[in-house]
Amino acid sequence: MNVLALETGSEWCSVAVGDGTQWVVRELHAGQTHSERVLPMIDAVLAQAGIALRDLGGIAFGAGPGGFTGVRIACGVAQGLAFGADIPVVPISTLAALCEIARRVHGWTRVLAALDARMGEVYVAAHRFEADVWREAMPAAVLPPSAVAPPTPREGATNRARWFAAGSGFAAYPEIGAAHEFAGIDAALRPDALAIGMLALPVLRAGGGVAAALALPLYVRDRVALTTAERAAGLRL
Repeated sequence: MNVLALETGSEWCSVAVGDGTQWVVRELHAGQTHSERVLPMIDAVLAQAGIALRDLGGIAFGAGPGGFTGVRIACGVAQGLAFGADIPVVPISTLAALCEIARRVHGWTRVLAALDARMGEVYVAAHRFEADVWREAMPAAVLPPSAVAPPTPREGATNRARWFAAGSGFAAYPEIGAAHEFAGIDAALRPDALAIGMLALPVLRAGGGVAAALALPLYVRDRVALTTAERAAGLRL
């Protein structure tokens, strides 16, 4: 089974198609041009892989949290393509994808993922990798840096190993890392389409996914627009 995966929630545009063993991946720093770049990139990876859209098992997208515009682009493109091909859609948390990248790059299995949410906040969640599955230890939230902390050990737990930290939130707010004894920090890691696809494949193989019309972004933050004064001050959501 092949899955097409999209991630456009940051300044990067990332597209991947594969079956878990072989992948074709394209990425570029798109800035604010995701809407112009993503469809040609999709055409390119499908052509290189020799896969038609109708032959996919499903389409996965980075559902957020992340940049509002980028997340909506990924969701809308996934919905449109999936509707036309009559295949399911799998929304994947960008924070869960960040944890998967930390495992892929470093072998970490207990990850606090944090992305810069701008406006003095971070998007944050924590996951444990147990029995070949990522399990949520702390749900996605948007918090001020001072409120971010690794999950407390479960009651009665004998394993009190420290957590690892990943994502741009630790670059934007290094005080988070300084305040806690993380086993390691990699602030350069970012969500990508390969991680989205890897997390989506087990869902599709189990018969999961949703109809295109039911695929929704994960915003976390309620605000979807800035005031005129905030825009003039250079703030971004």
